[in-house]
Amino acid sequence: MGLGTLILAGTGGAAFIAAAPFVLGAVGFTAGGIVAGSVAAKMMGAAAAASGGGVAAGSMVAILQSAGAAGLSAAANVAVGVGGALVGAAIAI
Repeated sequence: MGLGTLILAGTGGAAFIAAAPFVLGAVGFTAGGIVAGSVAAKMMGAAAAASGGGVAAGSMVAILQSAGAAGLSAAANVAVGVGGALVGAAIAI
C-alpha cells in the first residue's frame, strides 16, 4: 500500500465522518424529528406499515432517527470512517 493510498483512505474516512450529519439531515433525519415529505418520512411510513402501525425499536428508521437527533455514537463514527477509508483506498487503486 503506497502513500497515495494511505492519504486517500484517511481523507475518505474523515470526509465520511464529517458528511454523515449533513447527509442524515438532508434525507430528513433531524434533531427536531423526521421532516414531513422527506425520504425519512417515506421510510418511516413503510416501516410502520410493515410492523403493523409503529416503528419498531432497533429498526433502521429508529437507528437513523436517533443518529439524526443525537449524533453518531463512537462506534457509528468508527464504522462510517472505515467505510470512507475503504472507498478512499478503492479510488487509489
